[in-house]
Amino acid sequence: MVQVVLVIHLILAIALVGVVLLQKSEGGGLGMGGGGGGMGGFMTGRATADLLTRTTAIIAACFMATSLILAILAGSGRESGSILDQPAPAQQQPAQPSGPSVPDAN
Repeated sequence: MVQVVLVIHLILAIALVGVVLLQKSEGGGLGMGGGGGGMGGFMTGRATADLLTRTTAIIAACFMATSLILAILAGSGRESGSILDQPAPAQQQPAQPSGPSVPDAN
């Protein structure tokens, strides 16, 4: 399940980058000049800008939704708890040396 959502998430990320790069920085339509006045009337500059703006908003919303789904799926298998819920570890006494040791002379 996670792999499927991750693949969709990556496709949306690439599509979002592509759609954003198609827009002019002023928001006037296609950056490649496809929305000029000599095109006729199919996709005018304003219609292209509206289409790209809506497409960007839809892809961004889907990207955020897949981000939330991935975050929920990543934390679904874990046990929730606090470090304060665990008992304190027992204090260990330092080991006392039994006395000086003398090396063997064999």
